Amino acid sequence: MKTNYLHRVVLTVIMTFIFTGCSKGEASDTSKANPEPVTTAVVSAAVCSAPAWASLNGGTTGGGAATPTIVTTYDALKAAIQNKSVKVIEVNGTITIPSGGRISFQDQTGKTLFGSANARLVSTDQTQDNSGIIYIRRCNNIIIRNLVFEGPGAYDVDGWDNATLDACNNVWVDHCEFRDGVDGNFDIKNTSDYITVSYCKFTYLKPPKAGGSGGADDHRFTNLVGSGDGATADRGHLRITFARCWWAAGCVARMPRVRFGQVHVVNSYFNSTASKSCVQAGFEANLLIESNVFENVKNPVDLMNKTSTAVQLKGNTLTGTSGTAAGNGVTAFTPPYSITILNASSVKATVTASNGAGATLTGNTCSTL
Repeated sequence: MKTNYLHRVVLTVIMTFIFTGCSKGEASDTSKANPEPVTTAVVSAAVCSAPAWASLNGGTTGGGAATPTIVTTYDALKAAIQNKSVKVIEVNGTITIPSGGRISFQDQTGKTLFGSANARLVSTDQTQDNSGIIYIRRCNNIIIRNLVFEGPGAYDVDGWDNATLDACNNVWVDHCEFRDGVDGNFDIKNTSDYITVSYCKFTYLKPPKAGGSGGADDHRFTNLVGSGDGATADRGHLRITFARCWWAAGCVARMPRVRFGQVHVVNSYFNSTASKSCVQAGFEANLLIESNVFENVKNPVDLMNKTSTAVQLKGNTLTGTSGTAAGNGVTAFTPPYSITILNASSVKATVTASNGAGATLTGNTCSTL
């Protein structure tokens, strides 16, 4: 009896070991037998709240913490942007915009468009009608982050910018790079309001194409705020902050050119040796130009035809510059928001750091000022 009992115990232990080993082996074998990767959407960062002008008028949080829709093709990107129920979009890889395929992003509220590391939206068309990457119109509470917008190069044919904000409110454009737009890199117009552009880089890396119908052989003009002196509906709008931005190699003018708006250019770095004019103060512009660094550029501040409302310089550093660099003697608006303003001595290092201006993040990471 005792011998049989011991035999049964030993047998039970052996069988348990065998079945346990087989069970683990089967789990391992099942994994190997199904090698296809499973794509799981990464949950976006905690709700990011915009600083500066975009923090007012109810604030700017975009699509919040919604799970991203991941896109890798033009068709998927266009569908996600135009689908009002999609609140957060993640761009992976390089997506080429086909000729005439400029994306219309209209009449939406509460949306975030961001890129994973090295994400790019590219246009290769230099024609008047078929150029451009994205046109954002009548949208509210929008965040665009960590994307490179790359055009085919400047060509004065009255074409399209890489990106345009038209009649939009509460937009935060953060850690993006805009390069080589046909007509410009990034324009803001038509009563757009409560806009913050932070840690963005503007540059032209491709030579301009001469002989365009518009008459300018070198149209590397990067940012236009307000579309014309006659656009008087812009009065009381175009409240914009450009903070910790970098107007880099190849930029010739419009860094930015401003009409009507109350625009705060703060803690930004200008070093384009191709420059003819940097900050341009146009019709009824109210400009506070604060704690920036202008290095080896021409005309850091251009008063143009002297029709601005106010142009005030405060705490800037100018090194190796030439031409004009003075305000119009009128005190600019006082920003109704609080941000950390760096001393100009820290600006260049901050803006050009590895996590500074441009698409230098790994995804939808919140930024602060």
